[in-house]
Amino acid sequence: MLQVVVVGECMLELVSQGHRQESGWQLGYAGDSFNTALYLCRLQVPVAYLTALGADPFSQDMRVAWAGEGIDTSMVLTDASRLPGLYAIRNDTDGERHFYYWRERSAARRLFTLPGIEAALARARRADWLFLSGITLSIFTPAEREQLVQTAAAVRTRGGQVAFDPNYRAALWSSAAQAREAFAAFAPAVSLALPTHADEATLFGDTVPLQSVERWRRLGATEVIVKWGAQGCLVAAGAETLRIAAAATVTPVDTTGAGDAFDAAYLAGRIAGLEPAAAARGANRLAGEVIKHRGAILSLERMRALQDLWT
Repeated sequence: MLQVVVVGECMLELVSQGHRQESGWQLGYAGDSFNTALYLCRLQVPVAYLTALGADPFSQDMRVAWAGEGIDTSMVLTDASRLPGLYAIRNDTDGERHFYYWRERSAARRLFTLPGIEAALARARRADWLFLSGITLSIFTPAEREQLVQTAAAVRTRGGQVAFDPNYRAALWSSAAQAREAFAAFAPAVSLALPTHADEATLFGDTVPLQSVERWRRLGATEVIVKWGAQGCLVAAGAETLRIAAAATVTPVDTTGAGDAFDAAYLAGRIAGLEPAAAARGANRLAGEVIKHRGAILSLERMRALQDLWT
């Protein structure tokens, strides 16, 4: 049976319901890698999520909700002394989001110190697909990041696939140099890179997506998909590099989670045997739907209404 393991952190998410404070807030669960895991499950790809939660009621609710979505929670470890992280999102009038985090003492940050981590990493090394992000790397120490490097390298050596979304967030790193160093250390284990042009421009100074393609290929990736906002995406696989246009012109309400949904739809398409261009078209379609709504996760009703992303 196909085994997909996603590593990261899910937090409590507070989403502003308007541009004024009195509009109120909605509580949900989200985090970049978790969003991808959830969308993968909804696209009929079985996923185990490797993370840590507390023993508090919020953590218990999260476990129940994840299991209800079909996520395998057997790799979710427990730190009874800590709580889940928390973040809030405010949006500009154009839908662009601003994040405010309370996550320094989250349970997920102690993942590598918890009972069960060795067995979890051993299972991750046997995965057919391993997915994580730059945000995942940012919450761990250099020594813990090295354990992730070794885990990913083991997957790739066995012939599995390692997918990585750099997802650079400056506030999560002590410096841009630290992020670049961490990404460079992890890159040789990456077979499929899923960077975002805006992030690569900020971190590396890229002026066009092709620069990101060339860099990730030099570092060892065999397939590179650069997310390019309203321009769609750049798909580089084999000898071919194509621009796949966005599904439609959309006025964003909230761009939170769009890249995560794109990652999930692209991976689901490739796992199903689609060619890269076809997988990218479905990924553009799902991302375009996500930005029409507030919060990172579409409702189940909206997901069902999308039917087949790739037709």
